[in-house]
Amino acid sequence: KDAGFGAEIQGALKSGARKAGEADRVRRDAFLATALTLPVFVLEMGGHMVPAFHHWIAQTIGMQASWVIQFVLTTLVLAGPGRRFFVTGIPALLRGAPEMNSLVVLGTSAAWGYSVVATFLPETLPDGTRAVYFEAAAVITTLILFGRALEARAKGQAGAAIAKLVGLRPATARRLTGTESEEVSLDQIVPGDLLQVRPGEQLPVDGKVQDGGSYVNEAMITGEPVPVAKGPGDDVIGGTVNGTGALTYRATAVGEDTILARIIRMVEDAQAAKLPIQALVDRVTSVFVPVVIGVAVLTIATWLLFGPDPALGLALVAGVSVLIIACPCAMGLATPTSILVGTGRGAELGVLFRKGDALQRLEGARVVAFDKTGTLTEGHPQVTALHLADGADEATTLSMLAAVEAFSEHPLAQAVVRAAEARGLALPKATDFASDTGLGVRGMVNGGEVRIGSARYLEGSGISVEELADNAKAIAARGQTPVFAAIGSNAVAVLGVADPIKAQTPAAIDALHAQGLKVAMITGDARPTAKSIAAEMGIDHVVAQVLPDGKAAAIEALRANAGPVAFVGDGINDAPALAAADVGIAIGTGTDVAIEAADVVLISGQLTGVVNALTISKATMTNIRQNLFWAFAYNTALIPVAAGILYPVAGTLLSPVLAAGAMALSSVFVVTNALRLRRVQPALAETPPSTPMPALEAAE
Repeated sequence: KDAGFGAEIQGALKSGARKAGEADRVRRDAFLATALTLPVFVLEMGGHMVPAFHHWIAQTIGMQASWVIQFVLTTLVLAGPGRRFFVTGIPALLRGAPEMNSLVVLGTSAAWGYSVVATFLPETLPDGTRAVYFEAAAVITTLILFGRALEARAKGQAGAAIAKLVGLRPATARRLTGTESEEVSLDQIVPGDLLQVRPGEQLPVDGKVQDGGSYVNEAMITGEPVPVAKGPGDDVIGGTVNGTGALTYRATAVGEDTILARIIRMVEDAQAAKLPIQALVDRVTSVFVPVVIGVAVLTIATWLLFGPDPALGLALVAGVSVLIIACPCAMGLATPTSILVGTGRGAELGVLFRKGDALQRLEGARVVAFDKTGTLTEGHPQVTALHLADGADEATTLSMLAAVEAFSEHPLAQAVVRAAEARGLALPKATDFASDTGLGVRGMVNGGEVRIGSARYLEGSGISVEELADNAKAIAARGQTPVFAAIGSNAVAVLGVADPIKAQTPAAIDALHAQGLKVAMITGDARPTAKSIAAEMGIDHVVAQVLPDGKAAAIEALRANAGPVAFVGDGINDAPALAAADVGIAIGTGTDVAIEAADVVLISGQLTGVVNALTISKATMTNIRQNLFWAFAYNTALIPVAAGILYPVAGTLLSPVLAAGAMALSSVFVVTNALRLRRVQPALAETPPSTPMPALEAAE
């Protein structure tokens, strides 16, 4: 507030209204300034361009009256719509840290002040120097206001992703109280309330399903195109769209605590961040502005000493032109506008930059390291192969094995149960279940004893697995776990169980290689399994048998050998590595701890997001460099022109009005160039989730 700015606390969900209000105010100011400036411009410039009009003014109202009218209208422009420049520009000048608003204030004030003296105290000026530049002060203010209006509009467009997210929230919810329901506004919902959602409606807040079943379209939050089945016990996200079923669910998060609100907050935080490259721009600008003021003073002094008559008028024109043409508005817009548009486009593609500087750091990554389980793979074991002994029937065998495994909570056991369920097999009744820790399980099914476990488990019970040994070796060679099964005294099958690779993983790794990046995998798996999986996916470097605290050390080693590292993970055990990496990328379907430790979050949980994040990062940084080059080159090249270097050759000076127009054009170019980021296309499209159960290898 001491610097002249207003401040208030606002929630993330109010950002759209705030930005829209800001754009409306600037636009209103620009049109008001235009209405006041137009008569000033016509009165002064009309006389210069049309001599007859000049004579008509002199013979009717007189030149003095014309100047007084211009004085009144220009003063209204500066005190009204132009007040915003003085509110921030003057305190900056007084602090000894002038910025772009300070240059506008100095330029317009110089033109207005000189004109006031010429109008009301003409005797103080040398002969031949009496002239007014009210139109310069008014037109400069108006043009810059229109530039700011375009900038505000660009910011509004850049925040379109946030606006879309905010628009996902329905205004009301249907709350159940006993046997009745009532329509209430969202701010009346509290955690624990029971809510009802009809087919086709949007879910108002986050919660957990209590009753009913439906498919929910979560594409607007996760980017995942396929609706997700929801039933009792499943989590649902506010803002998503219910399918054809009805759901009753209990609210677990409301208001600013919902996933939607957190996503919006992440995007806003990233958009407000200052990149390292912006810090460099700020340092250059902090030197550039005082230098420009010095150049303007030197320009005025040079014209006064060496310029032709009327030297004072020419000196003022040149000095004001230097101040206006050098206004580093384009420099100030170059980085933040690109960040706004880039992070907004990233959000549309399901990539959230929680920290804005991750945009710049991600571009510099040379290695992308992945956690394996849940990141490169689905995160839960599946039966991938089933080899039967002679005479065994697949459906009968699998249903009997699943009947026993249904009593176990072991991940491998659940994989067998899911395999049977995926094939629609009815499970017979199993009794006398027993678990032999570390070896396997057993139970009675249809009068026969079923054993499932390691080869050692079966052989310890006198059951030979020789017939299936070759199949087991082939399964192990692929990095999968062989599980033997016996019914009675005979081995009937060996199953391959593995955590399957996500469908989009190979394409994502190929795309990273195409961008010239190395790919590494850091996992706690045994080295042979890890190497087998890495070879299958084309991964360059493998670090296996690593504990959670060892992942951070592995990141340091990769950085020392290959350069900056981006790490992708999803679990609590990945948090140290996410924090240790140059850029931490969390799978959005992972744990809150991992997401909080990361710089970038992939909402959909798909690895295509890693490639898209890199694409957005590189496109945004390229855009920023283009903007900065244009802004600096433009300012540097036109300052000598504004100072009058062409006057000895062409006999003309750059008008302050034209200088203001050129400066505004520079800002418009930068904003327009930044808006091109809205058209960045995903390097890899999202893919539907892999099927819950892949087809099994055929029995030999």
